[in-house]
Amino acid sequence: MGSSHADADLGKRLEFIDLDQASLALLREMAPAIEAHIGRGLDAFYDKVRKTPETSLFFRNDDHVSGAKRLQQDHWGIVTAAQYDGDYVDGVRAIGRTHARIGLEPRWYIGGYALILEQLIHAVMKERWPGMFGKGGAGKLAQAVSVMVKAALLDMDYSISVYLESLEEQRLQAEAARQKAEEEQMQALAALREALSRLSRGDLEYRLPDDLPENFRALAEDYNTTVSTLRGTIGTVREAGEEILRSTTVIAEATDNLAQRTEQQAAGLQESTSALQELTGSVSQAAEGARKASDVVRLTLEEAQTSGAVVTKAVEAMGAIEQSSDKISRIIGVIDEIAFQTNLLALNAGVEAARAGEAGRGFAVVAQEVRELAQRCANAAKEIKGLISESSDQVQNGVSLVNGAGDALGNIIVRIDEINAIVSRIAIAAGDQSSGLKEVNIAIGNMDGITQQNAAMVEETSAQTSTLREEVERLVASLRHFRTSDGRAAAASAARHHGWMKRAS
Repeated sequence: MGSSHADADLGKRLEFIDLDQASLALLREMAPAIEAHIGRGLDAFYDKVRKTPETSLFFRNDDHVSGAKRLQQDHWGIVTAAQYDGDYVDGVRAIGRTHARIGLEPRWYIGGYALILEQLIHAVMKERWPGMFGKGGAGKLAQAVSVMVKAALLDMDYSISVYLESLEEQRLQAEAARQKAEEEQMQALAALREALSRLSRGDLEYRLPDDLPENFRALAEDYNTTVSTLRGTIGTVREAGEEILRSTTVIAEATDNLAQRTEQQAAGLQESTSALQELTGSVSQAAEGARKASDVVRLTLEEAQTSGAVVTKAVEAMGAIEQSSDKISRIIGVIDEIAFQTNLLALNAGVEAARAGEAGRGFAVVAQEVRELAQRCANAAKEIKGLISESSDQVQNGVSLVNGAGDALGNIIVRIDEINAIVSRIAIAAGDQSSGLKEVNIAIGNMDGITQQNAAMVEETSAQTSTLREEVERLVASLRHFRTSDGRAAAASAARHHGWMKRAS
């Protein structure tokens, strides 16, 4: 703003709020009172600033606050001196621009003037209050207060106007920057649209120009670098795809051959499984028969052992009979001696009875009967002794026969025990063979199942390989649409591939 224009604008403002020469003279008259109390008002204002979170952020420390306070006192010195000229306008506009730059909103600025005016009004009222009967002085007091308020409001007017002007300048600058950014953005978007259009057609050779606006040069470099990397990647992927296509064709043929061999192997293994199942059944039956034979031999051995015990008891019983016969023979010998003695006594009694004559006739008869009885006893004892002797001979023969049978039965038990051990070992071996064959049968069955699964998996792999080959072929066909610097090499590679495919088919 020029000096003449600033002076004219200041004059209009002073005229509009009626700050004429008389008012300015009154303002200079109040200068001592204002200067005496401005410090207290500024203290109240900056104390409020420190306690308010929104305003305390604008000051770094107490030194910063003290510096701002000194500047305010100097400015009020200009105001009270009524020096309304170009320097005043420059100073007050500088304050407004500072407030706009730091973001101090007008509400805090107006609030600060309210606190300062409160102190200044109290001071002026106190010093210029008319006496009890000086009603005429009230008008002068009101004029003094209004002049001071107008001076403060003129300050606020300039500061707020500058704040709004700064905001408008910032808005215009932002609008200009926005328009410039839109123009640059349109230019960059046009170039990017062309690049993306060519990219959509598979052209990887197109590059964004280097003369794009400065804000989009990094984008152009990134795009060009990305396309360059993509070009190399697509070329590599295309070559890898061609190679994968050739490899998958070979793998597909090998997988088909493997599937056929796996099916043949599965059929042979299934036949082997059936034969092994039959062999397992036969061995199981043989093992069952050996087990039953072992049980029969074991029962026979137990019965033979029982018979051996019975024979042993029979031998013992015959020995007891032989001992009893010897005792009976001895007893019969005693009876025979008793009969002999009895016969001898009866004979002596008959002799004595004959001597006795008639008196001994009855006794002679008794003696005769006793002698006959003794004779019969002797005869009976003789017969019993003969019979016992014959029975003893027979018992001796029986004992010999039983002992021979016992020895033969013992030999039979030994042979049966050996047969039982052999048959047991045969049964155990047959059982082990049967278990082993069952495990082998299970293992072969599992192998058969696994082989069947492998055959199915090989068939599935063959189908998936064919599908993969078709997908790779489709991928390679899609990659051939991209235009790169190695396009001739790609075309040659495609020609080689088609020729190789014809030879393979």
